[in-house]
Amino acid sequence: MTDLRPDIRPHLPYREQEAANGDAGTPIVLLHGFGGDRQTWLNIQTGLAPRKRSIAFDLPGHGEALDWPKIGHAGIAAKAVVQSLEALGLSRVHLVGHSMGGAVASLISLREPDLVASMTLLAPGGFGPEINHRLLRRYAVASDPAEMEVLLEQFFGWEFRLPKFLASTAAESRSRPGAAATLEAIADEIIDGSVQKTLPRNELAALTMPIKVIWGTQDRVLPTRQAHKLPGTVATHIFERVGHMPHLEIPAETVRLILQNTVAE
Repeated sequence: MTDLRPDIRPHLPYREQEAANGDAGTPIVLLHGFGGDRQTWLNIQTGLAPRKRSIAFDLPGHGEALDWPKIGHAGIAAKAVVQSLEALGLSRVHLVGHSMGGAVASLISLREPDLVASMTLLAPGGFGPEINHRLLRRYAVASDPAEMEVLLEQFFGWEFRLPKFLASTAAESRSRPGAAATLEAIADEIIDGSVQKTLPRNELAALTMPIKVIWGTQDRVLPTRQAHKLPGTVATHIFERVGHMPHLEIPAETVRLILQNTVAE
């Protein structure tokens, strides 16, 4: 396992988890959501480790990529990920994206389909105009742990017990110089007033790689109905009593579905 933080960065900061079985096949690349970082994938990388190599990036403006040269909407992040994959010598990957990271994965797949072996999207951004824009804007600038806890509770299913450290860690990250302002700027680019910009879902469905979409019925950020009536070539998995964070709420099921999507390579 390596955790790389290059000072001169040809690629985004990342955490790599090698496969315990020595598998050197097509790696799984994990892309976090708005306001998160690569650390949100730790339990998923642990779950994948017996069988698959995985790489979790910090997206521009997040984590240790806070000062990435160009920061903005999902399209900018997609370019940074493709650049990073090229710098790491990766010509074929499985993409897993959560929320904004799902939109990033989708754009990469549309622009560079030969690069992507499969795509697993967790409550992805861009699948419909509705978005809880007030929550995201408040979350972007919150620096008080108590306020952050109240906000973070909205990201999870009603029965999920929010670990205390999540709120304190997220609040602490906002205290870094420029962090809150950067997230505000990203929010302004991904949210068009009170709605989000949308992806061409039919074009995504026409792609030849396997695509899975995972959503929770208690998602209060992006409504589950955005997963309804997707084209039949997209495998849709809806989980009851799960919110916007399936990788944290149901990690075992999430790992199982990711592995199902990566069997071919």
